[in-house]
Amino acid sequence: MSPLFMRIFTLVGMALAAASMQLKARADTLAEPDVQQVQAVVTAQLKAFSSEDADGAFAAATPAVRQSVGDPGRFLALVRGNYPMVYHPAGFAFLKPQVDKDQVLQAVALRDEDDKTWIALFTLERQPDNSWRIGACIVAENDWRST
Repeated sequence: MSPLFMRIFTLVGMALAAASMQLKARADTLAEPDVQQVQAVVTAQLKAFSSEDADGAFAAATPAVRQSVGDPGRFLALVRGNYPMVYHPAGFAFLKPQVDKDQVLQAVALRDEDDKTWIALFTLERQPDNSWRIGACIVAENDWRST
């Protein structure tokens, strides 16, 4: 595994752990306009990945992520190589976002091209201009089965 990937993976893990602790401490309801903005940012990034738009996908990330990764091409390659279900989802649906202060955890149910389902947790951060940007994403296979 490359040192860059390990660094990004560690940062993502730390961001999600911090967000999770904060969310457990106090989860508020996100105002509908913010829900729409958060989901629009995630949708824009997913569509940018699907259309090979490195600049568009990179623009949805926080400045800290952009600085850490370095450039749009590297970002696209990182996602393509490690998160194919995010890179080219066959379908996706949003679950209810959770919020604490200036961070949102947005869960997204994804379906890949092999009809497998996944849950992606996007951490979004409010920027100084009040926009939302994606600071982290972690994906797990959705192996839930109804009985």
